[in-house]
Amino acid sequence: MAKSCSCEDFTRSQLLRRGAAVAGKGLPRIEPGMPLPAGTGMDRRTFLLRSAGAALSVYGAAMLSPRHFEEGIAQAAAAGGSGEPVLVSIFMEGGWDALSVLAPVGEARYKELRPVLGLHEEGKVTVFPAIGYEPSEESHFTSRHYWEVGQLDANARSGWMGRYLDLVGNPDNPLQGLSLDYSLAPALATETMPVAAVSSPADYTMWAYGLGEPLTGPALETYGALGALSAPSPAYAQARNASYDTGLVLEEMANFVTSEKESGDHAPVTYPPGEFAERLAVLAAMLHTGMPIKCVSMNAVGSYDTHASEVDTLTTNLEQTIPALVAFQRDLEARGLDQRVLVQMWSEFGRRPKENGSGTDHGAGGVAFLIGTRAAGKMVGEFPGLTNLDENENLIRTSDYRGMYCSLLEQWFQTEAGLVIPEAASFERPLLVA
Repeated sequence: MAKSCSCEDFTRSQLLRRGAAVAGKGLPRIEPGMPLPAGTGMDRRTFLLRSAGAALSVYGAAMLSPRHFEEGIAQAAAAGGSGEPVLVSIFMEGGWDALSVLAPVGEARYKELRPVLGLHEEGKVTVFPAIGYEPSEESHFTSRHYWEVGQLDANARSGWMGRYLDLVGNPDNPLQGLSLDYSLAPALATETMPVAAVSSPADYTMWAYGLGEPLTGPALETYGALGALSAPSPAYAQARNASYDTGLVLEEMANFVTSEKESGDHAPVTYPPGEFAERLAVLAAMLHTGMPIKCVSMNAVGSYDTHASEVDTLTTNLEQTIPALVAFQRDLEARGLDQRVLVQMWSEFGRRPKENGSGTDHGAGGVAFLIGTRAAGKMVGEFPGLTNLDENENLIRTSDYRGMYCSLLEQWFQTEAGLVIPEAASFERPLLVA
């Protein structure tokens, strides 16, 4: 994974998000004008999803036990939730360079503006060659926030996918909104429904205060056994329910880790190495087992804040990201799941057409992709060309990211966009789903 030459503003925003998204750890000092990430302050608890063997951090439902969630997930799957459309939103952090990721090599002025840089990846996808909003905001933190909440509102506290889940979600099913990361994705932040984050089962551990091995294991086993005892009072019942849930988590996690080591990878295709690919493989497996997932959020490999060394950074990161996505698509096809999964790739903004030497600075119109069997396979918004740039020497926007959201809500999720996206009627709906 390659990290770019990140600007100071981006580094500060990363620190703020890291503190804000992890419940109970407090927030770093916030600079004036920087919006809080959606979902800041949501309650969090951890439980184990027994049928998938995944340790989940659940947000927005702190009073429910693992048993409630397991029952809710099972009921959602039995009711047909496992056959519903799924959107996988992948964030290319740092503002990736549209003119290198989707290079307009036919433009005469491209070689003049980019004598050194030039990368191009192709796929059967729907492409947005100059997507953004007006007035453009070239701050990593603010622009990313706008994309996450689906509106140009620095005070918005819920994500655009989170508001969709508030409309159609189940109060007992945290898998409906899933961050494949160590913390909650702000785009999934809800107001009423539970959502979850999962990283890796191998990272899940429990500890007993003041104890170490060899005493910790037996102590936790005894603690879990308390849950089987009768409860003479509500206070005892609450304590013993907690004991039961703790024992359940420990037992099922141990079983999962053991079976995973013994059985190996059962994916029908071979994924490339790396954590990003591993998470996609886990997602495909979860969908295959019938998990009632609706919206997923992930971060792609590396950072794309390429003020310098852009060729090396893009090459390294895309060479890990793209093969993993190809393997994921082939995995879905092999499992018969490809008709119900769309992948959306986005970044907070594009970069300036004129290179600064070995990289590019913050710009406006960026690039987004939709990948999947049912993607329309078209270009949305014409490429604006390089001869007529805006007053800041940026690419002119030809599509609005909120229009993309509106189309996804209505064409993919069959939900009225105006219930989720403010001022939805003012945005053009491109055809995105075939």
